[in-house]
Amino acid sequence: MSGSRGRRRTPAGRAGGRGQTRLTRRGRVLAWSAGVTAVVVLGAGGAGAWIYQDLNNNISSADVDDKLGGDRPENLSPGSKNILVVGSDSRDGANAKYGGNDLTTMQSDTLMVLHIPANREWAAVVSFPRDSWVQIPACDKGDGKMSAPHKAKINEAFAIGGSSGEVAGAAACSIKTVEAHTGLRIDNFMSIDFSGFKGMVDALDGIEVCPKQKIVSDKAKLNMKAGCQTVDGETALGYVRVRYGVGDGSDIGRIGRQQEFMNALMKKAKEKLTSPDSLYGVLQSGTKSLTTDPAMAGIKPIYALANQLKGIPSERLAFLTVPNYPREADFPKDLANVVWQYPQATDVFTALANDKEMTKAQLQASVKNLVYASQVRVQVLNGTGVSGRAADVAEKLRAAGYTVVGTGNAPQTVAKSAITFPAGLEKQAAVLASRFPGAASTASADAAAGLVTLVVGPDLKLEKLE
Repeated sequence: MSGSRGRRRTPAGRAGGRGQTRLTRRGRVLAWSAGVTAVVVLGAGGAGAWIYQDLNNNISSADVDDKLGGDRPENLSPGSKNILVVGSDSRDGANAKYGGNDLTTMQSDTLMVLHIPANREWAAVVSFPRDSWVQIPACDKGDGKMSAPHKAKINEAFAIGGSSGEVAGAAACSIKTVEAHTGLRIDNFMSIDFSGFKGMVDALDGIEVCPKQKIVSDKAKLNMKAGCQTVDGETALGYVRVRYGVGDGSDIGRIGRQQEFMNALMKKAKEKLTSPDSLYGVLQSGTKSLTTDPAMAGIKPIYALANQLKGIPSERLAFLTVPNYPREADFPKDLANVVWQYPQATDVFTALANDKEMTKAQLQASVKNLVYASQVRVQVLNGTGVSGRAADVAEKLRAAGYTVVGTGNAPQTVAKSAITFPAGLEKQAAVLASRFPGAASTASADAAAGLVTLVVGPDLKLEKLE
């Protein structure tokens, strides 16, 4: 995990850009769709059968089932599918020169979930900023040891599981982390090594990019002028990975640049469909950089996926980013990370878990007037009769950024946790309630003024607050 920090900005100035829905990575999904379709065309004739088989054998397989454990979310909508897509940020091989020497393990530079509903009439891609500050669960490190649960950037999960250099462990830890924080059951995964982009770009005789400002980065080995220019594979690889020294230095900015690059790559690939040599070079690089679970390991299952996406109207293919804001809004000294915005993040995950369509417009409307965790003033009352429960919950809430103003005992024990609040604090109560599924949340004239009150019941599980 990189320890570098971006330039300090006020939370209000940053949250607007980070908290909004973005159309990200559409080019990646469509590029794979076009590419796989081309593979099938190549293999349709007898002369192309060996090419088809060659490309099919390029795709690596990694079984993660024995590394995930038994405590996993259920698929609440049989027939729907969630695919975790990881862009590998390893420093091995062709990647070695693009970044600092402090990274010695695989990293997930890109992390998203593709949700395909049971009716196949719409789809959603949810992107997770790599700077998301989350709890990483205990993971198999591949050396016979388990990592300890701890807070970190979400992309560290890939590095922890991949400590031994195996994609299976890296993917498994990422899956466990995403499942723990979203409640979504991950059915398949695809890991794409960014080094594959280099060969794809070179096979297409370069890709045109149009940076708005000059880019000079020792880490990314870049010295690019502003304006449109055609770049080769080596420059392209640095361009899609560079972060610091470009724009605001954020991961969100890099996401937009990667999406623009992939759109340009997709257009160029379509132009080259009539050139067998160029097309074969693109597909060789693309398939060699791909690792999937056994069920997805092959041209046929990937083509089936591409075919399903192809049939979905573009206006019903939603590209979303988990609602988020700079963590410095809750912890002023943290200039490097983001936290997810609740209850909006929960609303996205709940909708997809229940196979309900979530559109860009819906999410954009929901993230207006963000409420930070630190803006929620909470008093915690113990309704369990077990000494110390209010203090334990208060500690967890403070660690999550909430402003806990006091603890105490409830007038009587309760069977279930409950939240009460005075009129005017509906949004603050909703932020807190989203972290306690099942807890009743009620406006009350008797609620403490200016506070959201949480009465802790025996149903509340501390581990769910991580």
